[in-house]
Amino acid sequence: MQSSTSRFPSQPPGHRPGPEDRLTAELAAVVAGARRRAARDGDRQIDTAHLLHSLVESDPDVRAALGGPRAARVLAYLVQRSIGYGLRWHGTVEDSGAVVLDPGPARPAPLPPPAPADPPGWSPAAVAALGAALARARTRGEPRAHPLDLLAGLAAVPDCRAVQVLARAGVDRARLTARIEHPSQQA
Repeated sequence: MQSSTSRFPSQPPGHRPGPEDRLTAELAAVVAGARRRAARDGDRQIDTAHLLHSLVESDPDVRAALGGPRAARVLAYLVQRSIGYGLRWHGTVEDSGAVVLDPGPARPAPLPPPAPADPPGWSPAAVAALGAALARARTRGEPRAHPLDLLAGLAAVPDCRAVQVLARAGVDRARLTARIEHPSQQA
């Protein structure tokens, strides 16, 4: 007979489920890598570029969605970030773009912030990308988000650092999203 208060063995007593508990093991490993990268870079928060870097390094489906040469260019820009490219970002908080005074006609609508249990130590834009990834998984009826969900979530956050890196590497957000949604049509 099981107690109604039993917990998963990996969760300590008093653990409150949060967004990070709704990730596949692969995506949880990506987040752990992003957390290590942020700490190593001396950043207070995981930002979208940390997440993108960890995704590209660790997930073959993400590299396939980006495309071989584009994935290599994205990774090259991310590596440059750690040796100087991203110094203008160092010590700054990445915004989600959730508060926009004049979005203009070409700018997509900003994403609403995710569930009330935002993970601590994440930039607002990274929280928005994680929320979009979790929402994408829910629309498929899956309880956990996958790495491609997070890649789609990153692409959906306007003006975030990951989107800036993708743009510099020649990755079009709309085409990337289409490749994620329809992997059989990848070029």
